[in-house]
Parts: sequence; C-alpha cells; structure tokens
Amino acid sequence: MTDKHEIDEISGVETTGHEWDGLKELNNPAPRWWLIVLVITIIWAVGYMVVYPAWPTLSGDGERGGTEGSFGWTQYQELEESQAEIMARRAQNLRAFEAASFQQVSQNENLYAFAVAGGASAFKDNCATCHGTGGAGAPGYPNLLDDDWLWGGDVEAIYQSIRYGIRSDHPEARFSEMPVFSEMLSVEEIAALTDHVLSFNGAGQSNPTGAQAYQDNCAACHGDDGMGIRDLGAPNLADAIWFYGDSKDEIARQIANPRHGVMPAWEARL
Repeated sequence: MTDKHEIDEISGVETTGHEWDGLKELNNPAPRWWLIVLVITIIWAVGYMVVYPAWPTLSGDGERGGTEGSFGWTQYQELEESQAEIMARRAQNLRAFEAASFQQVSQNENLYAFAVAGGASAFKDNCATCHGTGGAGAPGYPNLLDDDWLWGGDVEAIYQSIRYGIRSDHPEARFSEMPVFSEMLSVEEIAALTDHVLSFNGAGQSNPTGAQAYQDNCAACHGDDGMGIRDLGAPNLADAIWFYGDSKDEIARQIANPRHGVMPAWEARL
C-alpha cells in the first residue's frame, strides 16, 4: 500500500493509492443505479422498523419485548388467526363426521378425506409403535396391509377391535386363547401336529398321528380344513400367514407354549 495517488495512464482515472504486486486500484465511483438501490433499501428499512416489530427492547409493548410497530402486526397473531380458521373448518367437518355412519362417510368425498387424514395422525401417535409406520406389523404384531383379519376386516369389525381392544381389560374386549398343548401332548405328538398344520398350505407333510391330534384338539376352533373360525378369533392355518413366524420350530413352539398378544382398548383415549 502507498499513499501516493496517481493518474492511470491508460484509463485516466486517479488511483486510490492501493497497490498489490504492481496492480493499482482505480478510484472509480460506484454506479449510480447501485447508489439508488442503496438509498431505497435504507429508506425501506427505516419504514419497516416503524410499521413492523423490529427493535428488541427491555420494556417494549410488542411480542417478546420488542417494539410493537404502527401496524400492530405480529407473526404470532397471524399464526393464531390461521389456526383459528383451521380449527373452525375442523369443527365443522367434525360435527358432520360424528353425525354420519361409516357408509355415509365412505360415500362423502370430503368426510372420507377428513377421516383418513385424522386417522393417519391418530395411527402415527398411537399404533405405529407396534404395527409400524406403514402398518406392515412385525412378529407378534398384525400386518394391517393384507386381507387376513383375525376378527374381521370390514369397517365395523375393525372399529370394534380398536375401540374395545383384544384381551384388554375392557369388558367388551374380544378374547381368544389357545391352550398350552405341552401339558396335553408329548413332544413327538407336537412335532407330528406341526407337520400336519404345515400341510394345509403345502409346506409340510400330513401324517396320521398329527391328523388325529389335530382333529382331537384343534379342529373345533380352526376348522377341519384349517381355514379358521373368525367368530372365535381362530386364525387361518392354510394361508401361509403366520403371526409369530412360519418356521417349523416357531409353529411347534406356538402349539406347545402359545403366546397371546394384547391390544389396549382405545375407547378411553381416542
């Protein structure tokens, strides 16, 4: 840097006195359009600080201690107004929804969209932990994406299951229980029964011992053909959909010492 100001020989413009490696900076003025934009932004900023909340103060009247602004506008007020509009629309839809039957809801495009949106939110908050965010379930938790419903897959049946639960403490809860066959059958009989059960969907080979054990102990609930009985909550054994696993060991384990899941009653919460 040097304090010497010179006139550039090529451009005829005075230098600023700054020089880097032989390169000298010319003292060109800023473009007029740039100065005009600068002045406009300064004026705009001053005007903005007057009409909108801007300066933080210790004892201001605006939101969070800032200046209030001559317009009296705040983002919190705008949010409150927007939420009030949304809640008013929701209340209107909710009144119509609560007065409608399942069939009426399914036939009304607006009510159906309202129901699906609300149901999606409720599912994420209450059901996704067990059934998964996409409803695919997990071992011991039903898959809600297929058409294999233990207690029925129509709207009324699903509504009852959600409202009262399965094996919950609600008096209207659906309840089914499979006996502990390890106390009634030998290890060999359970193995033979497992093979017979797997034969319903072609994954195993039927045998006389297993077939007789099935007729004596299982057919009353699951049916002679293994198709299950929905009114009893007895699963279909012929569709290759298994709640706790489809391996021979898992099925034998469920026969010997069955596990029973519990779904809470949602009537008190939802």
